[in-house]
Amino acid sequence: MMDKKRYDVCIVGGLGHVGLPLGLSLAATGQRVVLYDINEEAMAAVESCRMPFVEAGADEVLAQVLGKTLFVASDRQVIATSHFVVIVIGTPVDEHLNPRFTIFQKFFDEILDLLSDEQHVILRSTAFPGATQRIKDHLLARGKHTRVSFCPERIAQGKAMEELHSLPQIVASFDDESLREAESLFRLLTSDIVTLSPTEAEFAKLFTNAWRYIQFAIANQFYQVACQHGLDFYRIHQAITHNYPRAGSFPCAGFTAGPCLFKDTMQLAACSTNNFFLGHAAMLVNEGLPNFIVQKLKERGPLADKTVGVLGMAFKADTDDKRESLAYKLKKVLEIEARQVLCSDVYLQEEGFVSTERLIEAADIVIVAAPHREYAAFAFPGRTVVVDVWNFFGKGGAF
Repeated sequence: MMDKKRYDVCIVGGLGHVGLPLGLSLAATGQRVVLYDINEEAMAAVESCRMPFVEAGADEVLAQVLGKTLFVASDRQVIATSHFVVIVIGTPVDEHLNPRFTIFQKFFDEILDLLSDEQHVILRSTAFPGATQRIKDHLLARGKHTRVSFCPERIAQGKAMEELHSLPQIVASFDDESLREAESLFRLLTSDIVTLSPTEAEFAKLFTNAWRYIQFAIANQFYQVACQHGLDFYRIHQAITHNYPRAGSFPCAGFTAGPCLFKDTMQLAACSTNNFFLGHAAMLVNEGLPNFIVQKLKERGPLADKTVGVLGMAFKADTDDKRESLAYKLKKVLEIEARQVLCSDVYLQEEGFVSTERLIEAADIVIVAAPHREYAAFAFPGRTVVVDVWNFFGKGGAF
């Protein structure tokens, strides 16, 4: 049946950080892939053979497949002309980070006329446990017997083109035929396939992100305890992890942000009747790190006569992704306390940002918020106070 469709795969939300690398990778295997998106700026970039964001190895693949096996569209009719319809729209949660299934419901109602029983819908976005079953039931109640699977994305921003092939793919469906078909698609990327039921796969995704979020919170909590005792966390961290395998997964401290970890941890809390105390404690630690840094600086002396520079505004190193970045929260807190706040990022250009050189020259205090590799060569004036939670410069994390 697949050869009756114009496209093998349509990726809805196909120009984002999840959809575009997947589309490129599938198109590179010979699949005819259409990226459906309404982001005009991203569409113009891709149609001009430019990546709309930083993704290692993506530019070369885009140049190879664009117009051959990879296509871009803003007309939702392409959904009807595709066999696999991969959904990578943002995880729907409300302002209190509770799941909003009605958004999924509304989305599928809007494309109902484009779906047929021969197609296969694959949810790639993180889903609240039970959401895939509810979507299948929702479609069935409207006379649609479209196959439905859940195959969660597992990539890290900036590493997708490598990790789509190197990491196992989780595939979950409701029947053997759907499972085989979903497997066949992802085996184009890797032979390492793990199969689960849809609800198991939904929990697997949430457990993974909550586990990482809690791990980072432990490091950030220990960092704060060390600082409160006037100690360098990284001397202690090095002693713990040196040739000691049981501490091998002990991460370093740093801002824990981005579009997934916090949100998915709160989703897991919501489906646990808000009894996920570890998750809530991790949120308080990770989200509170910017406030802790400002408080420690105030203990050194008033900030009202200081210029403070926030170096790196992305949510993590070596990316231009600023979604949910704690650097912006840090900026807001500092604007209340400091005389002036300067912001700079080698990957981001926004109104009011200054060059890295200007920030280093003018700031009395520099806080390394995102340790981009480009900063490694920079030297700071002797008078500058450098707050390096990440220990990026290898001089410790003490204030």
